[in-house]
Amino acid sequence: MTQQTEVKRPDLADVLGELEAGSAERESAAGRPRDVVDRLRGTGFLTLRVPRDHSGADVSLRQVFEVLIDVARADSNVAQALRAHFAYIEGLRFTPNSQSAFEVITGGSVIGNAITEPTGAAAGDFAGLSTVFARSEDGWTITGTKFYSTGTLYADRVWVWGVTDGGVPASALIPLDRPGITVVDDWDGFGQRASGSGTTHFENTPATVDEVVVAGSEPPPRLAIGAFLQLWLTAVVVGNLEAASNDAQALLRGRSRGITHGTTELPRHDPVLLQQVGDIASKAYAARAIVLDAASLLDDVDARLHAGELDGVAAQEAGRRVAEAKISVERLALDAATALFEVGGASATRASANLDRHWRNIRTLASHNSTRIKARVIGDHVINGSDLPDNTYF
Repeated sequence: MTQQTEVKRPDLADVLGELEAGSAERESAAGRPRDVVDRLRGTGFLTLRVPRDHSGADVSLRQVFEVLIDVARADSNVAQALRAHFAYIEGLRFTPNSQSAFEVITGGSVIGNAITEPTGAAAGDFAGLSTVFARSEDGWTITGTKFYSTGTLYADRVWVWGVTDGGVPASALIPLDRPGITVVDDWDGFGQRASGSGTTHFENTPATVDEVVVAGSEPPPRLAIGAFLQLWLTAVVVGNLEAASNDAQALLRGRSRGITHGTTELPRHDPVLLQQVGDIASKAYAARAIVLDAASLLDDVDARLHAGELDGVAAQEAGRRVAEAKISVERLALDAATALFEVGGASATRASANLDRHWRNIRTLASHNSTRIKARVIGDHVINGSDLPDNTYF
């Protein structure tokens, strides 16, 4: 834990300790941390951003990201799996008449997502989704197939997006035990293996009128949820980096056999290896600082939006900084996860050690959105004054 705040409850520390202790073995054995996700319900973590007048903690985004990095260091799969849950809450904070939805959250429900589709519309084109919300006698039915349903495997309710049969974007939050919903654990990426990022099918799944939100004719104000979603992934990368740093330190402390042309008898006294561990630790420190600074910018945007300043300038600036954070942190993390093997040598590459999981997880998270495309967009923005994209993928 980084500092003591109202969100750092002892029971959360206990859960994270349990989570971290089984992380490597669980990943090797293709395990799923369902029981730990269930235990997080009682720690207060899942309601950190729920407003106080809805029985939540209402802490700052910086505090949330501090705890998130701790969770990701313990198990990055769990941290990523809860991304949709927190994103849904961020949207609710700007949604009128949201009492009943907040009660779902404070009642202990975990929210998953069903937004992205395996084919068809480009990422970010929500009007081009093929999942259809059709009117029925009692409300609506939802039919379609989703992929990258991160966290839904561990959730109680799912946040599903699509379009009405008239082509208007629509969304709904519905229980996962509804008829017609099938969640498939088929994510086969080489990293983030237990993030629950597989397929979700909807076949004439019923939804009530109150559960479905259809987009209005006026475009919504530019918020910062896209930047929030992107910074969440970068924070999970930082957690992986900190875990790699801890493993590098443990690895060097535990080495008893040096090399004949090394500078010292014990590897833990070798200045070359010590420099390598120090370099990894420094990258972890810098990466955390970058993410928390960006989170503070999101706090500023949040305050301005709640004050009624909806011109979008602050949100766009925060989006830029979050994208710059991704570009910087990703490079630090990938370099560090590779350097880990310089500390341990060939023994560190054994499958039983599972130290490659850090690199695999970081590489998978970094691949969600192209770093090169983000860098190009930022370059165009700072040189030519072009607007930054207004979607959840930037």
